[in-house]
Amino acid sequence: MTTLNEYLIQKRAAWLAKREAAHRDPDIKSNQLKANVRALGRSGVREIRIRDFQVISDSPTDFAGYNLGPASPELQLGVLGSCITHITLIQAAERELKIDSIDVEVTGEQHPLAQQPGFEHIPIFPHNIRYTLDIVSPEPAEVIRALHEAVEAVCPIFNLLKNPQTIVGELRHTSASVNGA
Repeated sequence: MTTLNEYLIQKRAAWLAKREAAHRDPDIKSNQLKANVRALGRSGVREIRIRDFQVISDSPTDFAGYNLGPASPELQLGVLGSCITHITLIQAAERELKIDSIDVEVTGEQHPLAQQPGFEHIPIFPHNIRYTLDIVSPEPAEVIRALHEAVEAVCPIFNLLKNPQTIVGELRHTSASVNGA
């Protein structure tokens, strides 16, 4: 079985080059992130476009979906797990640690009747979110604990979900013609 150690060498070189380039540029700007999502006709499938990539989000069949992809709350848990994994790789590479494998499981719950009569006390959003980070490594336990602390300190999505955010929404409404009217 191959391990991550060869990749961590490559990741370290890329991370150091990226960090050095950022420090050399006094006018460095924030990355502008963007995702476009549209609902596809008749199926209601959500087509998510990010850069040159497409992800499909759908509902299970018991909620008028076709089960063609994960639902949004499931994607959010996957995004958290992906970010924890990626930041663990970066932090391990930066510290020149030996890591054989990284596995993250993220769980949460969301009640289908949340905020409905009789269920007002249940949050509408995914909650009781937990993750387990499994690392196989010859490194000492205290080194891996320090790695984990560093991951939680700098993981963007972990901190996005952990800390309150302000989200500003805007509605643009275009009137559609009604059958030749």
